[in-house]
Amino acid sequence: MTLAAIPGETLARRLQEATPDVVVEWDDAAVWVRPEAMGSVASFLHDDPDINFAFLNAISAIDFVEHFELVYHLMSLAKEHTGVVRSRVYGREEPTAASVVNVWKGADFQEREIWDLMGIRFTGHPNMKRIMLWEGFDGHPLRKDFL
Repeated sequence: MTLAAIPGETLARRLQEATPDVVVEWDDAAVWVRPEAMGSVASFLHDDPDINFAFLNAISAIDFVEHFELVYHLMSLAKEHTGVVRSRVYGREEPTAASVVNVWKGADFQEREIWDLMGIRFTGHPNMKRIMLWEGFDGHPLRKDFL
């Protein structure tokens, strides 16, 4: 089975129709959304019968120094397509994004890992605590400013 990638513009158009003011930009491969809206975006992408992103492949985080970026790789086996949703998270003191655990249970450990290693807190996560390092560890070791 070959899975086709949904272009960022197509995802952006569908999201703008369903949830206005969440799309920031798009390119050929991905759509960028506001981090605080990721929960509602995830619900729409999961529940919409034409998109049907029932599976979360992975969430990753990138430290660009001036901002963090979250990357969500999504898949629909029923529709045989994939998609990429990205979100820029600004601020180094308390960066936050909405949790998607209530939509995709597989996000539980991934969000905790991102919190632990990058310091991005996911609001609404049921158990936001370190998963790799011990409680009380000072800092987040995958940040570019970690010494």
